[in-house]
Formats: sequence, structure tokens, C-alpha cells
Amino acid sequence: MRMMTIASGSSGNCIYVGNDNTHILIDTGVSRKKIVDGLKMADLSISDISAVLVTHEHSDHIKGLGVLSRKDGIPIYSTYGTIEGIKACDTIGTIDESLFNVVKADSDIIINDLTVHTFNISHDANEPVAYTISDGAKKVGVATDLGYFDDYIVDNLLGANAMLIEANHDVNLLQVGSYPYYLKQRILGNRGHLSNENSGRLIDRVLHSDVKHVFLGHLSKENNYDKLAFETVRLEIDMSESEYRAADFNIEVARRDVPSEVIFI
Repeated sequence: MRMMTIASGSSGNCIYVGNDNTHILIDTGVSRKKIVDGLKMADLSISDISAVLVTHEHSDHIKGLGVLSRKDGIPIYSTYGTIEGIKACDTIGTIDESLFNVVKADSDIIINDLTVHTFNISHDANEPVAYTISDGAKKVGVATDLGYFDDYIVDNLLGANAMLIEANHDVNLLQVGSYPYYLKQRILGNRGHLSNENSGRLIDRVLHSDVKHVFLGHLSKENNYDKLAFETVRLEIDMSESEYRAADFNIEVARRDVPSEVIFI
């Protein structure tokens, strides 16, 4: 299996996961052009994409979905609540109803030779979810936009060989920053976003001997920066009681505007 980030951050998100036969996008929160350009780096075209999985209906996750659906007709998979939220969005235009496929949390769907597992997350959206994707031998997890994690989140991510986990903000930067009070409370709340510290704690809980690569994703432009996220997550792992250390696998901060290299697991 393979994975790359086309974009990840508070301004737009799009992740590619696939294998030799099946190619999937998780979220399309950037322009179709950026998606096309990103896929070229993996020697893929938009016509290779079998499905788009949508985590929730916020703009930074669906911004490019309207154009992509009208130009390319790619099937869209998401929860009923998210689909209703997409339909209510007045900035992406109309989407052909036949492209929508409803998925339920805690269930599996088969897309060609890949199994997609859907699980609930806590975020201020209609019916948000995260995903794991497996070919039966290897597993990839993508979990962002979660206000907190618990044993349920950990259980769903266990066994992932590569993953993208949210490291949205540094709590101190957020608290002293220019955001209004209500927005700070939203981000820090149980339906907001995962801090760098909690990102490290979540990653530490799901580490195993065959983890190859971890992306830190969905960084806030105003309340975080790459080195801070990386070092905070690394320290959380290294100071834990786990048998694993940050040097045991690759940690990479997913860039906001620059696609990552394709990683193979």
C-alpha cells in the first residue's frame, strides 16, 4: 500500500491512499488543480481515483468536491449527516445525487480490493468520521478534526502501519494568540481539535513494531508550526512508558501547500 498527503492544514486537506489497483482520496479541501498536480507526483491521474471519502462537511475538507464531482464523476462516500451538510453548502455548487454513497460508522465498505473502515470522531460537524483502509495485509489510518481521543479511537487505529494524525495546535500559542475567546474555546473543547501533546499521546497508544510512517496533519497556520509540532510529539512519545521511541519510525509534518513524497508500506 502507499500513502501521500496532497494538502493538510487548517486551509485545506486532501490525502491519497491506495495500492497498485485501487486509488482513494480522503477529503478534497483544495482545488481540483492542486489535487491533479499532487497525483502527478505519484504517477497518477484523476481518472485513476476510485472513490472520495469525506470525513465531514467543513470547507477545508470539501472545497474542491463540487468541481471534482462535476468534471470527473468520482463516487463519494460519507455518512448521511455529512452528505446532508455537503448538500447544504452553498459554495461548492450542485453534485449529482447518484454519486453519493452513504456509509455508517463502525462498518466496513469494500472498494475494489481495499476495505474501508469508518469510525466516529468528536467534532462540531453533522456526523463526522475517520477512516482506516486495508488491503488485508497492511493498514493505513487517517484521523483529524477530533476534539479528544479515547479507547474507542485507539482501538480503531491499532494495527495501522502508516497514519496521519492531527496535531492542530500548541495550547500556549492558542491561548495567547489573537483568536476571539469563543473560537479558542471551540478549538480546545471536546468537539474541536487535537493539540500537539494529545497527538503525541494518541500516537504513543497505537505504536507497534510494524509502524513505518506517521504524518502529523491539520496544523493550524496561526497556532502551530512544523518544528514545534514535531518536537512536542517526539517528546510525548519518548517520555512515555511505552517500549517504543520516536526514532523507531518516521515522523513527518504534513505540509499545507506542498504534497509529501509517496510512502510505501
